[in-house]
Amino acid sequence: MKKFKVWIGWFTALFLLTACGNSQSSTKKNEKSDTGLIKVVTTNSILGDMVKNVGGNKVDLHNMVPIGTDPHEYEPLPEDITAAAESDVIFYNGLNLETGGNGWFAKLMETAGKREKEDYFAVSKGVEPMHLTTAGKESEQDPHAWLDISNGIIYVLNIAEHLIEKDPDNKKFYQDNAENYLAKLKKLDTEAKSKFADIPKEKALLVTSEGAFKYFSKAYGLTAAFIWEINTENQGTPDQMTQVLEQIEASKVPGLFVETSVDKRSMETISNETGLSIYTNIFTDSVAKKGKAGDSYYSMMEWNLTKIHEGLSQ
Repeated sequence: MKKFKVWIGWFTALFLLTACGNSQSSTKKNEKSDTGLIKVVTTNSILGDMVKNVGGNKVDLHNMVPIGTDPHEYEPLPEDITAAAESDVIFYNGLNLETGGNGWFAKLMETAGKREKEDYFAVSKGVEPMHLTTAGKESEQDPHAWLDISNGIIYVLNIAEHLIEKDPDNKKFYQDNAENYLAKLKKLDTEAKSKFADIPKEKALLVTSEGAFKYFSKAYGLTAAFIWEINTENQGTPDQMTQVLEQIEASKVPGLFVETSVDKRSMETISNETGLSIYTNIFTDSVAKKGKAGDSYYSMMEWNLTKIHEGLSQ
């Protein structure tokens, strides 16, 4: 039933777009909307927050994947298709996030009549990708690069570059915002690397449900352990559970963590089997709702760094 409703949404949006005409054909490149703002679309809330920090009140932002929703297998809504078609620039993560699985992003760009490197851009350009480790998937890129702040900094630089490209009249505004934002991120990153140096090697095992923390672990001197590797695969199979239990048994890790965007029951099983408590929730694919701890990229990373350090220091 869900797929049927999705297809109805796609066909409805296609009809509306065809009736109205492709917005690209009726507007000049880099021309602003009637509001004087640059129309920006992002694929997830983390990228949306980065755009807010750089673009400020010069951008009209539409974020597609709602806060708290898994971006790996999203089904675009008619309003996402309309926003994409009418946008000046679209930012997506890349690294096999939106383009893996059901390939929803590529379908959306085709429907909206958008062109790669002209209308839409991967903010991960320049990131050194890590790869999956599951047998048979070693050639697939791990998309969770933003969980290493040094990669988040690359994302911000790419966003600033393309906002300036689309709106050169406000170049200094974007540059100043990016500079201030990057200074905060660099400070947080530097402090975290120093802080994690005191975790003993036998405790430096970061156990999560999804294998999203490989970039994070490499950056901050930890070893990533997980039940399943990526949210599009089977979750919590007997083999997966056995593998992570063996890693825990070989360590002196004091606690476990569960992501805000996954079902916690598999990690609760690990907790019961090992006697280790789940220390707290941590963020992966989405910021928190507005007003809550972790409601921005900076805030979610600050939370992750603080809570993971606390949990492993027990």
